Parts: sequence; C-alpha cells; structure tokens
Amino acid sequence: MEKYLDMKLSIQERAEELTDAMTTDEQASQLRYDAPAVKRLGIPAYNWWNEGLHGLARSGVATMFPQAIGLAAMFSPELVKKAGEITAKEARAKYNAYQKHGDRDIYKGLTLWAPNINIFRDPRWGRGHETYGEDPFLTAENGKAYVEGLQGNGEILKTAACAKHFAIHSGPEAIRHEFNAEASPKDMEETYLPAFEELVKNARVEGVMGAYNCVNGEPACASGFLMSKLRDWGFDGYFVSDCWAIRDFHEHHRITSNPVESAALALTAGCDVNCGCTYVNVLAALDKGLITKEHIRNACVHLMRTRIRLGMFNGKTEFDDIPYSIVSCREHKDISLECAEKSMVLLRNNGILPLDGDKIGTIAVIGPNSMSRAALEGNYCGTADRYVTFLEGIQNRFNKRVIFAEGCHLYKDRSSGLAVAGDLYAEAEAAAENADIVILCVGLDATIEGEEGDTGNEFSSGDKNDLRLPESQRILIDKIMKLGKPVIIVCAAGSAINVECEPDALLHVWYPGSEGGTALAEILFGDISPSGKLPVTFYESAELLPEFTDYSMKNRTYRYAENNVLFPFGFGLTYSDIVCTDIKYKDGVAVVCAENKGRVTSEDIIELYIKDYNENAVPNVSLCGFKRINLDAGKMISVEIPVPEKAFTSVDESGARQRFGNRFTLYAGTHQPDPISELLSGNKCISMEISL
Repeated sequence: MEKYLDMKLSIQERAEELTDAMTTDEQASQLRYDAPAVKRLGIPAYNWWNEGLHGLARSGVATMFPQAIGLAAMFSPELVKKAGEITAKEARAKYNAYQKHGDRDIYKGLTLWAPNINIFRDPRWGRGHETYGEDPFLTAENGKAYVEGLQGNGEILKTAACAKHFAIHSGPEAIRHEFNAEASPKDMEETYLPAFEELVKNARVEGVMGAYNCVNGEPACASGFLMSKLRDWGFDGYFVSDCWAIRDFHEHHRITSNPVESAALALTAGCDVNCGCTYVNVLAALDKGLITKEHIRNACVHLMRTRIRLGMFNGKTEFDDIPYSIVSCREHKDISLECAEKSMVLLRNNGILPLDGDKIGTIAVIGPNSMSRAALEGNYCGTADRYVTFLEGIQNRFNKRVIFAEGCHLYKDRSSGLAVAGDLYAEAEAAAENADIVILCVGLDATIEGEEGDTGNEFSSGDKNDLRLPESQRILIDKIMKLGKPVIIVCAAGSAINVECEPDALLHVWYPGSEGGTALAEILFGDISPSGKLPVTFYESAELLPEFTDYSMKNRTYRYAENNVLFPFGFGLTYSDIVCTDIKYKDGVAVVCAENKGRVTSEDIIELYIKDYNENAVPNVSLCGFKRINLDAGKMISVEIPVPEKAFTSVDESGARQRFGNRFTLYAGTHQPDPISELLSGNKCISMEISL
C-alpha cells in the first residue's frame, strides 16, 4: 500500500497512483457500492451506503435528532451544524468499532448519503420530511451547515456528506421510476438548483447523488445538463446513483435497451459508483466498445480520492481514537432535546398555553400518536437507546392524574380485526369527560408518509392524497371537540396538515426525535417558549393545488402562492410578543432592532424578506436572511443579518440570473410580510426601500 500512497503527493496524485496499480477488472469492481477488497494491494472492502439525515441511521443505536424538516423549523443553521457534528462523531465511533471486528457491511462506512436538499414543492410528497422545506435559501443555509458538521474543516474528512437527489425531484413516489420531471430553465435556476450549487461551491460537499426520475427527458443519473452544472460549479467529489436508479434506464425510462447500455450511459455521463447492481455489466460494456478503460479509471480515481480524503489509507488519523462510549451519550442527547424544543411550531393559542399545573387536576392524553415511538422517528433513522413519547413526557412533567386513551388506530377504522369500526372512541370520550383538559396527539408517521417501497397503506406509495388527517382521526377529533372540554391538538407529521378545526391550541411538532416527549411537555407547561417556524406553507386544501406531476412553480410555495394558504411559511407563535422596531441596510448587512413587548423571556426568529419589482422577479417576497434571538421581557436587541448579493438578482425565462432592477423593499419581522401572518401573529413587519 505504501508504495502507491506517497504522502508527499497530492490527494489527486495518490488516487491516480493507487488506481493505476489496479487492473481494469479491479478498477471496475470498485465502482459498485459494495466494493470488494483488492487484497494484493491491501485495499479492504468498502460499502459506500450509509445514512445520516438526522443522526446516524440504520446502524443500531445512535442519537436521534428531529427529522430534517424539524431541524429546518428551528431556523438555526448553528444547531443544524451541531447535529451534523454529532452524527459524524458517532459514525466514526461506530466505524472504529466495526473495523476492529472486521465488519464492513452496509450502513457502517463513512460516506453518509445526506443531506436531502430537494425542494419540498408539494405537500403531498411523502419524502418531504427528509428535506429542509420549500425555500431554496433556507435549504441552502441548513444544507451547508449540515455538510460542514458532517465533514469538519480539517485535512481529513470526518465523514463524507452527499447532496441528494440531484435534481428536480419531489414526487410523485408511485411513478418515480418512470417519471419525467419537466422544469423550465427559470424554475431550475430560481428554485431547484440553487441549494445544490451552494453546497458544491461553498460547502465543498464530497458526494452528490442522482435522482430516479428523468429531468426534461434525460435520466437524472446520466443527465448531460446536470453533469455540466456540476463541472461548472467545480465539483471534485464522487457521484453516486440513487439505489437501482440505473436499472430504471432500461426497465422504466426506456432510454436504453439493456443493463449493459445503461451501465455505459451512466458511466460515460459521470456516475462514479452504482448503488444497485447494474455496474456488474461495466466490463461487458467495455468489451462491446460502449465505454473505454479511461472511463473506468476516472471513476475509480474519484472513489479512491474520497477514501483517501477520509483517511482510509493514511495510517492513523485524528478520528481513530473516538471511543464507542460517546454514542448516544447524555451530551449528544441534550443537543437532540434542544433541537426538539426549538423545532416545534405553535400555530394556534387562545391563551390556554402555557398550562398552569397548579390549576389542573386531571389531563387526558388521547390519540394514536400519544404513545407512539414511530411518531418520534421519521424515516432514515437510527435506534434510540431511550424514547420519551408524548404521553411519557407529559406524565414525567405533570405530577397529578394523567388518563390515557389511544382513541383510534392511526389510519384504520378499528384497532382489532374482530371489533366493529370505531372500537376505541368510547374509551377516548370517557377519558375526556373525566379530565379538565384534553391533549389530542394525532398526525402521521413514516409508515404512511414516506418513500415508495417502504410503505403499504391507504395512501399512495408514501405520498398523501390530500392534506387531511386519516378518517379515523378526523372522527376522533370531532367526537372530542363536541364534548366542550379545553382541547390542545399536538400534530406529529412531516408535512402540511389541516386538522379542520380550531382547538384552543395547536402545536405542530414534526417527528421530533427520541427526546420529543420531553420537549413537548416543557412547551406545554411553559418551561420554555415555543420558537419554531414553518419551513413550508400549510395549505387549506389539496384540491386547489396544481397537479402533483406539474413541476412548474406557479402557485407553489410562499414565493409564488396565489391563494389557499392556511398557515404561511415562516409563521410560528411564541408565549411572548417580540416585534421588530427599526431596520437599516448598508453594504450587504441589515441591522434590525427588536423588542420583547411580552411578559416572558422567549426565543424568536427575525426574518428578512425582499421584494423585487422587475418583471423577472418572483411574484411575492423571498426569504433573504434570518437570525434566532433570545430576548428577555421588556428588553430590546439590535442584530446584524447579512443579506447575500444574490438576493438582489432575478432569473429570466432563459435561466439567466442577474440584477434586472434597482428598486427593492426589505422587510423585517418574526414572520412574512403578508396579511395572513400579520392577522395570526397580531403584529406587522417593518420595511425600508432600497435603491441600487
């Protein structure tokens, strides 16, 4: 090994030296995700497939953070980075332990296929909770932070992050293997590509994963257009197909006729490693003259380069002594708890929250997500060594009587196959009748809101048919609301949900991780103030949305919405009243003054939005900056928030981005500058005019 890895050489040169020491057959074998050992060169087997969207996943016990959509709701890239750092540290700790036992299996390597920076353009998409929401700027800021946390800033990568799924990918899940996403040059540059560009250029993400679908007629894992974007951005990592996506070339997209042609198309386009089995045909493609030895060599060089950057052939590295004992330690779980606390979004509150435990005798906790671990997890998750469900969190915090009733199945009309429909409603009603306050824990989980192939239920291969709760839960809510008791609804879901009623309080808690129950109880009883904001628009009805298969941005997301908004992007209440009082802008920095006019200390988010008036601009406003603050009651604060130069640009129909106009309005507030947000929050944004 040392013969081919002279430490005086650059990483690129070392990767070339090592690759050139292999035969062509050996090089081809390394292009599989489950790359075998090259024993004569001392190269151990390596499995490229590992997951880490919100903590190390599918590798046994690990610290479980809120699902990515919950991390986005924090509006705190600083905390997202911490989650990435802990995920990487635990991945290294487990990798070290696995290596000692000779275990090089799937989900045990250092190449984490995260983050998912697709744009959550349609609330019906089942995988949307894996993303950072609907806004390109928020997605990019969180994505960069997570990549920096995963990779570190040293000479050796702590782990290798991977931006996925490149690109223009957000459902429908049921037809993703044959679907062709059609997007205009304007929509691509304005919405679908910016986060990928930011992660490649500014976070130096080591990996990029392609998508299953075609993009304007080209399979995403072999798209000349998309690959040219990566080259233009200076990408020098490795490219991996989504799992078995290359098989779709011939089986579903019908772009090629057989696996040999599919392997050749992907490899010549620039796909270095195949998650799947199609690259077993690489040598057959070489024999047929569809590829050259140089194609195989180049891909192998890219893969060896990443492995060298991870320190695999460097002898001892600074990460080799990270002990297994740090996995899911208290320090890490405390950060998970902090993330859960800051991710939950208070959407309604008539004053019932925070609860005064001294004035309450009995609480009824009702609903299918009350005692559900799945409601904490989301998908692509690890296994926590301890879960605190919503019921357990409330029981731990409230020292009087807590009555529990499941109320209904998550989506079926009965809990027992031998029972009649609605077999749990009577118990729920009895529990509510015997309580002072009802906390209804409803929503979804990743078994019915997730990825095609991972689900089997009433919904569409993981996607939602509409924005309503399952019928079993709608009936439960209706029965409880009719009793006239004070009702707090806690909705766990990774997407927009319309609960179709107005309870005394409504909390949307996403999939908040293993500490979710503790965080919920702290918010309910006022130990902390809620401070999360919606990273997606909550719509009134799916019927008013564009067709799911339409990738045009017209009337999608807050930047283009024309109607149908229930709760706007960026909205979220606290237990206080923090308002922005003054704004100034100079040389790329906004200075915003804010005052806490409420009675309690609270965290909140100062949000900056920009309105561009030229004909190429998005029709509404765009998020261009934000800052999480902590402010005592009666106090004021002044904060500086950078505004990127890109905020003053627009995109024309050809996809060209530049500054077209010179008149802008810059808004500052704790929400969007729209009438619905102002009505729901009870305060208005401030603004200033900018001429450039």
